[in-house]
Amino acid sequence: MNHIFKQGAAPDKPVLLLLHGTGGTEHDLLGLAKIIDPEASVLSVRGNVLENGMPRFFKRLAEGVFDEKDLVFRTEELRDFIIEAAETCQFDARNLTAIGYSNGANIAASLLFHYADVLKAAILHHPMVPLRDVSMPDLTGVPVWIAAGTNDPICPAQEAEELQQRLDAAGASATVHWVDTGHQLTMEEVEAAKAWYEKICISINKQDN
Repeated sequence: MNHIFKQGAAPDKPVLLLLHGTGGTEHDLLGLAKIIDPEASVLSVRGNVLENGMPRFFKRLAEGVFDEKDLVFRTEELRDFIIEAAETCQFDARNLTAIGYSNGANIAASLLFHYADVLKAAILHHPMVPLRDVSMPDLTGVPVWIAAGTNDPICPAQEAEELQQRLDAAGASATVHWVDTGHQLTMEEVEAAKAWYEKICISINKQDN
Protein backbone atom coordinates (compact mmCIF):
# COMPACT_ATOMS: atom_id res chain seq x y z
CA MET A 1 0.00 0.00 0.00
CA ASN A 2 1.24 3.52 -0.76
CA HIS A 3 2.37 5.06 2.50
CA ILE A 4 4.65 7.46 4.33
CA PHE A 5 6.58 6.50 7.44
CA LYS A 6 8.26 9.16 9.55
CA GLN A 7 10.36 8.21 12.53
CA GLY A 8 9.49 10.37 15.51
CA ALA A 9 11.78 11.92 18.08
CA ALA A 10 10.25 9.78 20.83
CA PRO A 11 10.22 6.13 19.73
CA ASP A 12 8.44 4.98 22.91
CA LYS A 13 5.37 7.04 22.08
CA PRO A 14 2.49 5.56 20.07
CA VAL A 15 2.96 5.26 16.32
CA LEU A 16 0.18 7.29 14.71
CA LEU A 17 -1.60 5.34 11.96
CA LEU A 18 -3.14 7.98 9.67
CA LEU A 19 -6.13 7.00 7.53
CA HIS A 20 -7.55 9.62 5.17
CA GLY A 21 -11.10 10.28 4.00
CA THR A 22 -12.54 9.66 0.52
CA GLY A 23 -10.44 11.39 -2.13
CA GLY A 24 -7.49 11.89 0.20
CA THR A 25 -3.95 10.56 0.15
CA GLU A 26 -1.25 9.60 2.60
CA HIS A 27 -0.28 13.29 2.75
CA ASP A 28 -3.63 14.61 3.99
CA LEU A 29 -3.40 14.02 7.75
CA LEU A 30 0.30 14.66 8.31
CA GLY A 31 -0.42 18.17 9.60
CA LEU A 32 -3.02 16.78 11.96
CA ALA A 33 -0.49 14.29 13.34
CA LYS A 34 1.91 17.14 14.10
CA ILE A 35 -0.80 18.78 16.17
CA ILE A 36 -1.77 15.62 18.05
CA ASP A 37 1.81 14.60 18.87
CA PRO A 38 4.78 16.21 17.08
CA GLU A 39 7.19 13.71 18.67
CA ALA A 40 5.38 10.53 17.60
CA SER A 41 6.29 8.33 14.66
CA VAL A 42 3.77 8.34 11.82
CA LEU A 43 2.56 5.66 9.41
CA SER A 44 0.23 7.29 6.90
CA VAL A 45 -1.49 4.97 4.42
CA ARG A 46 -3.37 5.51 1.15
CA GLY A 47 -6.42 3.37 0.46
CA ASN A 48 -6.16 0.87 -2.41
CA VAL A 49 -9.69 1.39 -3.77
CA LEU A 50 -10.57 4.05 -6.35
CA GLU A 51 -14.07 5.50 -6.61
CA ASN A 52 -14.34 7.78 -9.65
CA GLY A 53 -10.60 8.36 -9.33
CA MET A 54 -10.79 9.09 -5.59
CA PRO A 55 -8.81 6.88 -3.19
CA ARG A 56 -10.77 5.03 -0.52
CA PHE A 57 -10.02 2.16 1.84
CA PHE A 58 -12.97 0.00 0.74
CA LYS A 59 -15.82 -0.02 -1.76
CA ARG A 60 -19.31 1.23 -1.10
CA LEU A 61 -22.58 0.47 -2.84
CA ALA A 62 -24.06 3.95 -2.26
CA GLU A 63 -23.63 6.91 0.11
CA GLY A 64 -23.50 5.38 3.58
CA VAL A 65 -23.94 1.81 2.26
CA PHE A 66 -20.76 -0.24 2.55
CA ASP A 67 -19.71 -3.17 0.41
CA GLU A 68 -19.31 -5.41 3.43
CA LYS A 69 -17.46 -8.20 1.62
CA ASP A 70 -14.88 -5.74 0.35
CA LEU A 71 -14.69 -4.04 3.74
CA VAL A 72 -13.75 -7.33 5.41
CA PHE A 73 -11.17 -8.05 2.71
CA ARG A 74 -9.64 -4.55 2.88
CA THR A 75 -9.55 -4.65 6.68
CA GLU A 76 -7.46 -7.82 6.53
CA GLU A 77 -5.32 -6.24 3.80
CA LEU A 78 -4.61 -3.23 6.01
CA ARG A 79 -3.83 -5.44 9.01
CA ASP A 80 -1.37 -7.46 6.94
CA PHE A 81 0.24 -4.29 5.61
CA ILE A 82 0.70 -2.92 9.13
CA ILE A 83 2.51 -6.11 10.18
CA GLU A 84 4.73 -5.91 7.09
CA ALA A 85 5.43 -2.19 7.57
CA ALA A 86 6.35 -2.71 11.22
CA GLU A 87 9.08 -5.12 10.17
CA THR A 88 10.30 -3.00 7.26
CA CYS A 89 10.20 0.35 9.07
CA GLN A 90 11.20 -1.13 12.44
CA PHE A 91 8.44 0.13 14.70
CA ASP A 92 6.42 -1.63 17.40
CA ALA A 93 3.24 -2.93 15.76
CA ARG A 94 1.72 -3.33 19.24
CA ASN A 95 1.86 0.41 19.86
CA LEU A 96 -0.42 1.86 17.16
CA THR A 97 -2.93 4.64 17.68
CA ALA A 98 -5.15 5.12 14.64
CA ILE A 99 -6.29 8.57 13.56
CA GLY A 100 -8.94 8.30 10.87
CA TYR A 101 -11.34 10.68 9.18
CA SER A 102 -14.60 9.59 7.51
CA ASN A 103 -13.72 6.60 5.30
CA GLY A 104 -10.42 6.28 7.16
CA ALA A 105 -12.25 6.32 10.50
CA ASN A 106 -14.52 3.56 9.22
CA ILE A 107 -11.64 1.26 8.26
CA ALA A 108 -10.04 1.97 11.65
CA ALA A 109 -13.31 1.03 13.35
CA SER A 110 -13.38 -2.13 11.25
CA LEU A 111 -9.89 -3.02 12.52
CA LEU A 112 -11.29 -2.77 16.05
CA PHE A 113 -14.34 -4.85 15.12
CA HIS A 114 -12.14 -7.65 13.73
CA TYR A 115 -8.87 -7.69 15.69
CA ALA A 116 -8.04 -7.31 19.36
CA ASP A 117 -4.31 -6.78 18.90
CA VAL A 118 -3.88 -4.27 16.07
CA LEU A 119 -4.80 -0.91 17.62
CA LYS A 120 -3.85 0.21 21.07
CA ALA A 121 -6.16 3.23 20.79
CA ALA A 122 -8.10 5.10 18.14
CA ILE A 123 -9.22 8.63 17.28
CA LEU A 124 -12.17 8.44 14.88
CA HIS A 125 -13.40 11.62 13.19
CA HIS A 126 -16.96 11.22 11.85
CA PRO A 127 -17.16 7.41 11.66
CA MET A 128 -20.08 5.06 11.11
CA VAL A 129 -20.71 1.55 12.41
CA PRO A 130 -18.62 -0.49 9.95
CA LEU A 131 -20.45 -3.82 10.34
CA ARG A 132 -23.35 -5.06 12.42
CA ASP A 133 -23.34 -8.82 11.82
CA VAL A 134 -19.95 -9.54 13.34
CA SER A 135 -18.70 -11.12 16.56
CA MET A 136 -16.37 -8.54 18.04
CA PRO A 137 -13.09 -9.37 19.82
CA ASP A 138 -12.30 -8.54 23.43
CA LEU A 139 -11.28 -4.86 23.38
CA THR A 140 -10.76 -4.49 27.12
CA GLY A 141 -8.43 -1.58 27.84
CA VAL A 142 -8.65 -0.01 24.37
CA PRO A 143 -9.58 3.70 24.54
CA VAL A 144 -11.48 5.12 21.57
CA TRP A 145 -12.36 8.77 20.93
CA ILE A 146 -15.14 9.58 18.46
CA ALA A 147 -15.87 13.00 16.98
CA ALA A 148 -19.44 13.35 15.71
CA GLY A 149 -21.24 16.28 14.13
CA THR A 150 -24.74 17.11 15.35
CA ASN A 151 -25.64 18.17 11.79
CA ASP A 152 -23.65 15.55 9.88
CA PRO A 153 -25.66 14.50 6.80
CA ILE A 154 -23.38 11.53 6.07
CA CYS A 155 -22.94 10.10 9.59
CA PRO A 156 -26.17 10.59 11.58
CA ALA A 157 -25.90 11.01 15.34
CA GLN A 158 -27.25 7.52 15.98
CA GLU A 159 -24.26 6.05 14.12
CA ALA A 160 -21.82 7.53 16.64
CA GLU A 161 -24.03 6.50 19.54
CA GLU A 162 -24.35 2.92 18.30
CA LEU A 163 -20.63 2.71 17.58
CA GLN A 164 -19.86 3.82 21.12
CA GLN A 165 -22.29 1.25 22.52
CA ARG A 166 -20.83 -1.60 20.47
CA LEU A 167 -17.26 -0.70 21.40
CA ASP A 168 -18.12 -0.40 25.08
CA ALA A 169 -19.94 -3.74 24.96
CA ALA A 170 -16.72 -5.31 23.64
CA GLY A 171 -14.79 -3.90 26.60
CA ALA A 172 -13.35 -0.75 25.03
CA SER A 173 -13.65 2.67 26.64
CA ALA A 174 -15.32 4.83 24.00
CA THR A 175 -15.97 8.55 24.28
CA VAL A 176 -18.08 10.65 21.88
CA HIS A 177 -17.19 14.30 21.42
CA TRP A 178 -20.04 16.25 19.82
CA VAL A 179 -19.37 19.21 17.55
CA ASP A 180 -22.09 21.53 16.26
CA THR A 181 -21.07 21.03 12.62
CA GLY A 182 -21.59 18.72 9.66
CA HIS A 183 -19.15 16.17 8.25
CA GLN A 184 -16.12 18.46 7.99
CA LEU A 185 -13.02 18.01 10.10
CA THR A 186 -12.66 21.08 12.34
CA MET A 187 -9.81 22.47 14.40
CA GLU A 188 -12.02 22.43 17.48
CA GLU A 189 -12.36 18.67 17.35
CA VAL A 190 -8.67 18.22 16.51
CA GLU A 191 -7.75 20.18 19.63
CA ALA A 192 -10.21 18.11 21.67
CA ALA A 193 -8.66 14.93 20.26
CA LYS A 194 -5.21 16.19 21.23
CA ALA A 195 -6.34 16.81 24.81
CA TRP A 196 -7.84 13.32 25.02
CA TYR A 197 -4.73 11.74 23.48
CA GLU A 198 -2.41 13.46 25.95
CA LYS A 199 -4.54 12.36 28.89
CA ILE A 200 -5.32 8.81 27.84
CA CYS A 201 -2.91 7.39 25.28
CA ILE A 202 0.39 8.65 26.63
CA SER A 203 -0.51 7.67 30.20
CA ILE A 204 -1.33 4.14 29.03
CA ASN A 205 1.94 3.96 27.14
CA LYS A 206 3.86 4.98 30.24
CA GLN A 207 2.09 2.31 32.29
CA ASP A 208 3.08 -0.34 29.76
CA ASN A 209 6.70 0.78 29.92
